[in-house]
Amino acid sequence: MISNNTDLSLAVNKLNSILNEVRKTVIGKDDMIAKVLTAMIAGGHILIEDIPGVGKTTMALSFSKALGLSCNRMQFTPDVLPTDILGFSVYSQKEDTFRLKKGAAVCNLFLADEINRTSSKTQSALLELMEEKRITIDGSSYDLPQPYIVIATENPIGSVGTQMLPESQLDRFMIRLRMGYPPHDAEISILKNKGENISAEVSNVSSAKDMLLLQKIAGEIYVDDRIYDYMVRLSDATRNHPMIKLGLSPRGTLSISAMAKAASLFRGRSYVIPDDVGAVFCDAAAHRLVMSSKAVVSGITPERLCSEILSSVPVPGVKER
Repeated sequence: MISNNTDLSLAVNKLNSILNEVRKTVIGKDDMIAKVLTAMIAGGHILIEDIPGVGKTTMALSFSKALGLSCNRMQFTPDVLPTDILGFSVYSQKEDTFRLKKGAAVCNLFLADEINRTSSKTQSALLELMEEKRITIDGSSYDLPQPYIVIATENPIGSVGTQMLPESQLDRFMIRLRMGYPPHDAEISILKNKGENISAEVSNVSSAKDMLLLQKIAGEIYVDDRIYDYMVRLSDATRNHPMIKLGLSPRGTLSISAMAKAASLFRGRSYVIPDDVGAVFCDAAAHRLVMSSKAVVSGITPERLCSEILSSVPVPGVKER
């Protein structure tokens, strides 16, 4: 548990300064920006699903600049190979040895653009680096730079050339978000800035060291046993729901816990309350659920069921101090 209120205050100030920088380029999406940063502080990866042109890539690049993280971007297409992502060994005749040529994923912030357009073989290459934050090339393992975050974008299923991500990969993403169209006034601001290098407006206000410290502080947020019980009861409700074929895994429950801690840090608290859990539950759970055939035919969405579960599971009596 955090014992130093000064550290807590400094962390909140740092988070606000990061948010303010990203808001300069991602207009009218303050709630979305906060959720992405919350997932980063929780140590997770982010999946953003929406149509092209709504600012998914702009958001990721703005975060990389504000956070001061090394960033690589890869456009996923059917011909992208696992070696493009991970790297490969190259024989050097001059040195008479093999040298490692690093792939695009070896950085702090890896932007995987249109991740659902590539092959299953390439998708599988992402599993180890997202879960264990390391890569294996020719039998040798290499740790990735810390912090390590993947922001992936995907186009809606049904778009040309897309395919569904496997459940095992979806489970590696801490949250899935949808950008949506900007509000009317925000889109006017975007039009006024057309042709300008708006990314130049974002200043570097953090560093990799700062991010690791923020993640450490978030990890020390106190969680009462009643809150842990509440999280598990929410997960159990997804596993026993008649409209859900496959409910939350323990990894999903861990993601809810990590997100709730980061959310409480955003609010300047050193402990989690039920509202923190409720605020992150749908974003952390919906993409992990596999719906039953009846639910699909009836047009019932995972997001709708998550909201219903939140309403039906009793909230523990833990109040904000």
